[in-house]
Amino acid sequence: MADARAWLEITDFPYAPDPAASFDRLRHRPGAVLLDSGRPDAPGGRFDILTSDPLATLTVADGRPICDLALAMPPEPFAAQQALLDHAEAALLPSLPATLAERAAELPFLGGLLGYWGYPQPATHGPRQPADRPPGPTLPDARLGLYDWALIQDHQCQRAFLVATAQRRRQVLAWLRADPLRQETAFRLTRPFKADIDRDGYARRFQQVMDYLHAGDCYQINLAQRFTARFEGSTWQTYRRLRRATPTPFGGYLAWGEQAILSLSPERFIRVIDSQVETRPIKGTRPRGTTVDEDQRLATELEQSAKDRAENIMIVDLLRNDLGRVCRSGSVTVPQLCGLESYANVHHLVSIVRGELAAGASPLDLLAAAFPGGSITGAPKHRAMQIIDELEPCRRGVYCGSLGYLDRRGRLDTSIAIRTVVADGDTLHIWGGGGLVADSEEASEYRETLTKIERLMQALETPAAHENDSP
Repeated sequence: MADARAWLEITDFPYAPDPAASFDRLRHRPGAVLLDSGRPDAPGGRFDILTSDPLATLTVADGRPICDLALAMPPEPFAAQQALLDHAEAALLPSLPATLAERAAELPFLGGLLGYWGYPQPATHGPRQPADRPPGPTLPDARLGLYDWALIQDHQCQRAFLVATAQRRRQVLAWLRADPLRQETAFRLTRPFKADIDRDGYARRFQQVMDYLHAGDCYQINLAQRFTARFEGSTWQTYRRLRRATPTPFGGYLAWGEQAILSLSPERFIRVIDSQVETRPIKGTRPRGTTVDEDQRLATELEQSAKDRAENIMIVDLLRNDLGRVCRSGSVTVPQLCGLESYANVHHLVSIVRGELAAGASPLDLLAAAFPGGSITGAPKHRAMQIIDELEPCRRGVYCGSLGYLDRRGRLDTSIAIRTVVADGDTLHIWGGGGLVADSEEASEYRETLTKIERLMQALETPAAHENDSP
């Protein structure tokens, strides 16, 4: 446990374009986490955050927060998270000297909560899937560690910093100087990916969505399908292989026991810095082309697609409403509407919505008000979530939740956990989905669910003859 009288320090650390070498030495530590900006290959990202050995861990199971500290917790999960952070700031985290203010201003994380928030279950409404749904991952609804140190790589400045007390820094340096473990079973799939529903099953669910849309229940519903495979070997090797295939600015690797989250998300959910709020919803997708001309044609087709732009604008309106519940009146703006962003496997339309927190509102208030992200539910959100729960045969769990952190200063940054693989024992799960509207066409929507994740699945299904997964 941290000494409350100790002072936090920020010291320089050797910079590396790829965080793998450092994290390879930390990943077997308790509660090791990597938030990965995908550099040098992914656009847009700036910081990597590496940490381990949390002071406490808070999990949420069946809607109930559980903390391994002897601390009275409110029953509501987000309130419990705020209570843990408040307690930590008063009694556990090291003191912040005023002399650090200028140096720390650019750094995203000086200690606080870091982990994931799973996609929540909606209030019941109407018919439900039978109890014999395919088994899903057994991960908690949420898992957040309370961390007092971090190694931060700033790719914009090409510098790295170790944020820790003097005592903690000595421990971390010893961990980072140790030789990484190499005696691990090499990753391989023992059974290939298979969809939990067949092609006809997707078509039936698509038609049920169309019926709901035409009946006026919603004007957009996100429908996903899950693929499952068996594997053996290192989940860290698995993540490294996925990262090479599709580097993204909001990646993350979290592992504990026989479970792990391997996320290659391109989508930011919510960021808060000094009460300034930003969300970047994605709606609209095309695959990358195999030639320069084909790639440009697909990008232009997406930019000019009235249907895709309409879907994006629907979700922008939803998020403006979500942010408006917690932001200062009149502060919510849309500085970018349907901008084109290109990644290794897809082109996307991305909008930006910004606002300013209202006086007295916290980042966790905002996260609770906007969670889960509207880009992966549909609109109206709560009715769309009920229909998703009715039609999708598998619980989403981590998929379409968020990975990220809440810093002690009130800084928050979270992703939408799409393009995310969940490892549970010897099983891997991955989901692909898309937003459906009244004029959606079933074959193209089915194809889009595959386009988003097939490069990830192919990276894991294809044996590499001369692969070196170590950094």
